[in-house]
Amino acid sequence: MRRVLLTGVSGTGKSAIVAELLARGHHAVDLDCPAYSHWVAASAVPAAAGTPVEPGRDWVWREDRVRELLAPENGPPSFVSGCAANMGAFLPCFDDVVLLSAPPPVIAARLAARPRGAYGQRPAEAARVLALIEAVEPLLRRRADHELDTSGSVEQAVAAVLAIAGARTSER
Repeated sequence: MRRVLLTGVSGTGKSAIVAELLARGHHAVDLDCPAYSHWVAASAVPAAAGTPVEPGRDWVWREDRVRELLAPENGPPSFVSGCAANMGAFLPCFDDVVLLSAPPPVIAARLAARPRGAYGQRPAEAARVLALIEAVEPLLRRRADHELDTSGSVEQAVAAVLAIAGARTSER
């Protein structure tokens, strides 16, 4: 089973794509949930561009749970989405790393449309996300095997992700 990581800043469509993949019967997990991520003191996270999420604390992957999810004997999901300061150690676990990106105006509109209280909906959070496009996206681009502009429909993005998952890529 191929393992595909869908990564990118908030508002690029990670959760929407995972939801659509699940609706179509594919195995998919969004790591940006309490089952796979948690808050830690910012001092506990290696310094990385764009961190911490909030002053004094950062939202990172629960390494033990992600490791268990990706263990070969557990038959991991085909698609995993997420972006965290501590994700680098897990990149070798994936056959494909797909950077999801979109123009800043598209991301800003998506964040503004989120439900009240959802991350990125507040002006300071939206400003942070837009700054991450400059600070973090270039780092993600260097580690990605593919980049997908998600400014179109979710259906178009899912079709492209499925095409990538079906294609063989060269070794990183």
